[in-house]
Amino acid sequence: MKNIAILVLAAGKSSRMNSIKQLEKINEKTLLELTLEKIQCVYTSTIFCILGANADKIKPEIRTKDIQFIENVNFEEGLSSSIVSGIEYLKNKEFNLEGIFILLADQPAINVAYIEDMIHLFYQNKNSIIASNYGKKFGVPAIFPKKYFSNLLLIKGDKGAKEFISKKKNEILCSTITTNFLDIDTKEDLQRYKKSI
Repeated sequence: MKNIAILVLAAGKSSRMNSIKQLEKINEKTLLELTLEKIQCVYTSTIFCILGANADKIKPEIRTKDIQFIENVNFEEGLSSSIVSGIEYLKNKEFNLEGIFILLADQPAINVAYIEDMIHLFYQNKNSIIASNYGKKFGVPAIFPKKYFSNLLLIKGDKGAKEFISKKKNEILCSTITTNFLDIDTKEDLQRYKKSI
């Protein structure tokens, strides 16, 4: 799977959590570690993780191996800036990539089978965007083929890749495996997740 790069977005300020969300503990592991280790169940290459707010506090607390941290100095500009900084980093390294798989650090309930199925779907359809179906809209986790890298460098704001994906509806495929897209933004979300595991 070396021709897909995985970007985990973890640069946010966690303003609604009133704490460093990435470091919230769930069964002795941080939220960020849980997400990274879940991905590692199906992906054995280095994972690229975008940090921004509180990067200096988060980095030393993450014990997960084979993680390359990328610092997004423009994190105040929203989620899109993390995607842009990740793609710029990967382009500068001149990896021969066929796709970039973008996931959020605060969706730990997504199951391993879903992540694996998205990767398989991409290998069978390397020119399509493999996106997640939220019912009325599409979003991340999503895998973007190489042909979209330049366009993704132009996205702005806090919508991340959602608006970009919504304009490409005819080029999207989705996994048929059901999963839980719970996004942990508040203490209440965190408690709900803890009760579900």
